Amino acid sequence: MKTYETLEIEINEGICTVWLNRPDVHNALNQQLIADLIDCFDILNTMTDVRIAVLRGRGKSFCAGADLNYMKGISTYGLEENYQDSLKLAKCFNAIYTCKKPTIAIVQGAAIGGANGLLAACDFVYCTDDTKFAFSEVKLGIAPATISLYVTKRIGEYGSRELMISGRRFTGKEAEWYRLVNKSLPADELDAYVKTIIDGLMTSGPDAMAACKELIYNISNKLSFEDAIDYTARLIAQLRASKEGQEGMASYLEKRKPNWVN
Repeated sequence: MKTYETLEIEINEGICTVWLNRPDVHNALNQQLIADLIDCFDILNTMTDVRIAVLRGRGKSFCAGADLNYMKGISTYGLEENYQDSLKLAKCFNAIYTCKKPTIAIVQGAAIGGANGLLAACDFVYCTDDTKFAFSEVKLGIAPATISLYVTKRIGEYGSRELMISGRRFTGKEAEWYRLVNKSLPADELDAYVKTIIDGLMTSGPDAMAACKELIYNISNKLSFEDAIDYTARLIAQLRASKEGQEGMASYLEKRKPNWVN
């Protein structure tokens, strides 16, 4: 994996941890961080030695939203410049959402504004109980537009209305209640709990997990119900006949571990 100006990458036993690495500004989003995330997750899709991607923030916070200097620059943009900049941010969230690997966000400190797009685009999200969340855009006279695609998928229309229109702050347990995060835990229990999730994922077929992600994306975003009937039948047939599918079924029948489990 290449090195980045705003990210720190750790790869260990098939797990790639992508650290947001601007702790002096609480990992606030700027143009460089957005570009680095897009590039990183595009590369992760091609890495056969990586099975799971974990997104974290160095320092006290996961991500405090948009960088102040970045916002100052945006405030001087015209409509077309604003559109092009916003499109890059939208592509950043989508790069995480469409990553072929299972993605896990581990959140602490603060997740403000656009930070919620980063975490909502992940497959699994876990936070500390005292993490502070907010969709604060309305307090600045704008709307959480590019993150709304992913947040609304997670928490639904009326949860999104309440949190986005009010812009109020809330903490981990309430984020869990809204299903913005999968689980909120005391800080000293978070890493151990996430390890149990990762250990479970590592027993699943890598190609099967990628196929699940593509399956859910297609039936949720692309296909009509009628078209999905044929698509899903063809997919399971292809997976049963695949090398990984054959190994998985053989290992089950032979009462042994499949070859992707150490």
